[in-house]
Amino acid sequence: MTSDVQHGPAAEGGTLRRSIGRKVLLLFVVGDILGAGIYSLTGKVAGEVGGALWLPFLLAFVLAGLTATAYAELVGRYPLAAGAALYANRAFKRPFVTFMVAFTVMMSGITSASAAARAFGGDYLAEFVSVPTLLAAYVFLALVTVVNLIGISESVKVNVVLTAIEATGLLVIIVIGVWSVITGDGEPGRALEIDPATGWVGVLGGTSLAFYALLGFEDSVNLAEECHEPARDFPRALFGGLAIAAAIYLAVAFTSTMLVETEVLQESTGPLLEVVKVAGLAFPPSLFALIALLAVSNTALINMIMASRLVYGMAREGIVPRVLGRVHRGRQTPFVAIAFTVALAFTLVSTGDLSGLADTTVLLLLLVFACVNVSVLVLRREPADARREDRPSFRAPTWAPVLGAVASLVLASPLTGRDGAEYLRAGVLLAIGVGLYVVNRLLVRRSGAGPREVTRSTPAT
Repeated sequence: MTSDVQHGPAAEGGTLRRSIGRKVLLLFVVGDILGAGIYSLTGKVAGEVGGALWLPFLLAFVLAGLTATAYAELVGRYPLAAGAALYANRAFKRPFVTFMVAFTVMMSGITSASAAARAFGGDYLAEFVSVPTLLAAYVFLALVTVVNLIGISESVKVNVVLTAIEATGLLVIIVIGVWSVITGDGEPGRALEIDPATGWVGVLGGTSLAFYALLGFEDSVNLAEECHEPARDFPRALFGGLAIAAAIYLAVAFTSTMLVETEVLQESTGPLLEVVKVAGLAFPPSLFALIALLAVSNTALINMIMASRLVYGMAREGIVPRVLGRVHRGRQTPFVAIAFTVALAFTLVSTGDLSGLADTTVLLLLLVFACVNVSVLVLRREPADARREDRPSFRAPTWAPVLGAVASLVLASPLTGRDGAEYLRAGVLLAIGVGLYVVNRLLVRRSGAGPREVTRSTPAT
């Protein structure tokens, strides 16, 4: 594996078509953030902090904004479809580091899908049928896999429809909240209560868990090469999308804690359904449960598509065993990579509960975020890429990526109250990556054929 990522007309496959404007990019960022997290983890966050449910979400968005400044600068500097692996590759020039960053992103997608599967088998599904959570999660992952196998075109169309549906569900909660304030229902004062038993340690733990609900904004960097003017449009779309998602999430969090007691939210795997049930503004609980199930499905589908394509890309470039890059002749989908990722998801579903899997997802991505924040500081020492956009690119204030790296590492530390199982789970997943890397190196040495040169289609695509 070479330590350089090639780009430009000479790269294999030519250049990607620049067809994405700022508005489309903004919608993509918002749609990528909205998902299973807010539908399923609101109660778990409340269990960490108490009635001030909105506070961890606010802090999570602030901390995500710090890392977003690093992404915004790096996209302007390297407007290529490669993401965190490209930035690590350019900054550290170590093939193993580049691989592990890409593999960590891939594993975060699988753990996220596993958490969504657990959420699917909870209280939302119980509105229709009583099924053991684990069985429901297995069936759910199987259905997501079928959609993934059918083809990317069909999967993207399903994603568009599900994104619109999940946004509608959150708007329903916001309307309920506005109506409750107008009619004087609920207890707004509860939103200022912090659990005295946990205090600010609970706030920190809740912030770490709330991170799961807003992950996805970092995926938008993979569209940089297809934007009309990435250096100008991406920062505006990224920060605008984060602001819109923050406003929606804070309104949902405030409504939830205003209308439902903390203990009830904490015990529910369908916390927003509890809001609908007690709302003065009537809305069919079963219809909302269906919306929530579709929102959870969308999160899992997005993540499993991303994870399987990452494995396929790494296999195609010869970074992991090439068998993982085999494509189905009829459907033209990476069926071996899909089988590999869903096998990991099935295993993870069996080893952790909803909050544990969500925390593992956050833990993995926090490590990636720390790497990205350090990368932008390292790359400032190098001259700007001659191929960057003519327009001035965004430059993050130096303190932002510094604080972003520190905040990511703090949230990934035991200070947030993480238990050993989360670190063990993350460690095992990363060990699988190390194993794949070593096995592939041995196979390459034995065959005498080196891996292909890493192109624009780097594993982080």
